Amino acid sequence: MNSLLRFIFVAGVLLGVAPHRAWSADQPLNILVLLADDWRFDTLGCAGNPVVQTPNVDRLAQEGLRFTHACVTTPICGVSRASLFTGQWMSRHGTAGFQMFKTPWSETYPGLLRTHGYYVGHIGKWHNGNFPAENFDFGRAYSGTHWIQEPDGTQIHVTQKNESDALEFLRTRPKDKPFLLTLAFFAPHAEDKNPLQYLPQPGSMQLYKDVTIPVPVNATEESFRRLPEFIAHEKNEGRVRWRWRFDTPEKYQTMMKNYYRLVTEVDATCGRVLAEIKQQGLLDRTLVVFTGDNGYFHAEHGLADKWYPHQESIRVPLIVRDPRVVKARHGTTNDEFVLNVDIAPTILSAAGLAAPPKMQGRDFAPIYLATKPPEWRTEFYEEHAINRNTNFIPASASLVRKDWKYFYWPDFKREQLFDLRADPHEEHDLAANPAHTERLAEMRQRFNELREQAK
Repeated sequence: MNSLLRFIFVAGVLLGVAPHRAWSADQPLNILVLLADDWRFDTLGCAGNPVVQTPNVDRLAQEGLRFTHACVTTPICGVSRASLFTGQWMSRHGTAGFQMFKTPWSETYPGLLRTHGYYVGHIGKWHNGNFPAENFDFGRAYSGTHWIQEPDGTQIHVTQKNESDALEFLRTRPKDKPFLLTLAFFAPHAEDKNPLQYLPQPGSMQLYKDVTIPVPVNATEESFRRLPEFIAHEKNEGRVRWRWRFDTPEKYQTMMKNYYRLVTEVDATCGRVLAEIKQQGLLDRTLVVFTGDNGYFHAEHGLADKWYPHQESIRVPLIVRDPRVVKARHGTTNDEFVLNVDIAPTILSAAGLAAPPKMQGRDFAPIYLATKPPEWRTEFYEEHAINRNTNFIPASASLVRKDWKYFYWPDFKREQLFDLRADPHEEHDLAANPAHTERLAEMRQRFNELREQAK
């Protein structure tokens, strides 16, 4: 603590006034990662959603920055979480499903921060094989159901348990160490084996009761039939889940209202966790990152869930509240391609640590901290490997730009090409159009280059 801060602290103690414990360069930042599940980029009031109520995350955006083109490199829970922890593409960290990634724990952001003196916690969804509790000072992993049976026979909602555990972490942590907490929500992920799918808390059931949820313009049979034939059939898992949730107008309204209720519950828990940090005088010494593990089809293209390279599937929310940001930038947005692999190196840099050589993401803090932001990526490679059989979830990959996107389906050696400026809903495949032969060839070549770099 420098002399001025020491004087302020001592004076406050003598006067009986709690000092405002703002961040300073000689103090390590605490770090809070709020990781939502199946929560796509536009499921936020601050992102323009006309229905959903997310006042706490909206306030976080007003106190920080919102990234409008944040994306994941693989749109599925387990793989995306592995990329978050390792800062690596799936091709490098080696998990294509839900097993533990091959990257050494010592090269993840929780492993490195714990080694360097942080008190490290993980609460909620893990989804990368057996939970390595020994790698955390405070570790509680659970997911898969919205209502959890407690040892005393009572039930607690998974989001309420997330909240209780997070508050316990914050209230019992050692006060002489900086902390890292990854709070990984299960909601609003569906409870897949339950016909109700989305099971909010009883107190939320009045929310959205008298609202009609808008139906996406491409939630149509015509849009489904425009998909490649190896997706546009009733055995495809995205279509199967569409029937679980969205195949009648009445079911669509019921499912989406319950989904939004779960979202608002997660938002409320985020608010209570942030309020606890503020009460402890640490909010302005804490880097807060709110993001999601993948996007989500809300019946667009006649599908449900995620997996595929479409915009609804790969784009996620990303809000950063960083005490190092000047106030003039609070409440602003940024449209650079920031990826889930960028979060680990950004966290490490905020803690004063260098990223391991095999970490592929980039520290994106200079985008919003530097007077002159650095040159940033204008494209990226996206990949998804599940292909248990070609009727289930075909493997896919893509080259993503803001104006064009190239899809590749390796099981079928099929290419697709979309002009995102003219066709933002990705309805009209131009791969066979002679007018775009040169663009297709250029994007194919660049796709292959980035695919090799991801290894």
